Amino acid sequence: MTRALLGFCGLGKMGEPMAQRLANAGHPLRVWNRSGDKATALQASAENCIACDSPANLAAGAEIIMLCLADAAAVEAVAFGADGLTRLARPGTTLVDHSTLAPSQTRVFAQRWHERTGGRWIDAPVSGGTAGAAAGTLAIMAGGDAALIDTLTPVLRAYAARVTRMGDSGAGQSTKLANQTIVMTTIAALAEATRLARHAGIDATRIPAALEGGWADSVLLQTLTPRMIAPPAHASGTIRTMLKDLDAVESLARESGAAMPVAALVRRWLSEAVAQGLGDADISQIVTVEMHTANVE
Repeated sequence: MTRALLGFCGLGKMGEPMAQRLANAGHPLRVWNRSGDKATALQASAENCIACDSPANLAAGAEIIMLCLADAAAVEAVAFGADGLTRLARPGTTLVDHSTLAPSQTRVFAQRWHERTGGRWIDAPVSGGTAGAAAGTLAIMAGGDAALIDTLTPVLRAYAARVTRMGDSGAGQSTKLANQTIVMTTIAALAEATRLARHAGIDATRIPAALEGGWADSVLLQTLTPRMIAPPAHASGTIRTMLKDLDAVESLARESGAAMPVAALVRRWLSEAVAQGLGDADISQIVTVEMHTANVE
């Protein structure tokens, strides 16, 4: 059976292991990254992988293109910029966007993509972090044409354990923002609990084991509590990225009329952390930002 020609733009902390898994699965793959060394390294690691010098040149040889980029501005530049995908994209090219964007922005991009290429745009944000990307256990929440999502699922299984159709264009992004609301409010609660333990004279390093199997247990508790106690050398997910996502949550809440008081408080906390120079720190390090300083008393 002939495999579709794939393209992957954005080889960051999430995108690089995702693209590597596509290559390892034997898919013919073209890759592009703003800093070309990552694309060159991936090409060197897999015979079926070609590094491209621009999104346009990547699109010229791809039938399905995946994006995993930082924000809406990056997605717009890569997809529609002067040397972007649409300049040389084949008619009917499918685009799968794994970035996290506002649903309204996704719908605008999907319409522009269809007008320029005749192809369809699937919003397919992911959850599971860098560990999930490397292990191939990501969860994908997808919005767009249902039949197309079903057709794409076997390809996406290279890095995702679960692909769930959530509805029309933008529905995947709305689901991801609900996910990020849960994640960030939970991380904030973990930071408060860690601070409480310290002030109460409890050895906070024992909390994950003590709570394992109880109602408070979670992947976040087991993963991030140790990082709050002993800061990691390298950030897995940054405070700045999470603030960007909560900005999108706030916009969606405003558009839809949903009251989000807890998420709003956490967003203010993250904003204060960025103002203190912690934007590129691991998300666990919000524990170092005093609650009164963050105006969330």
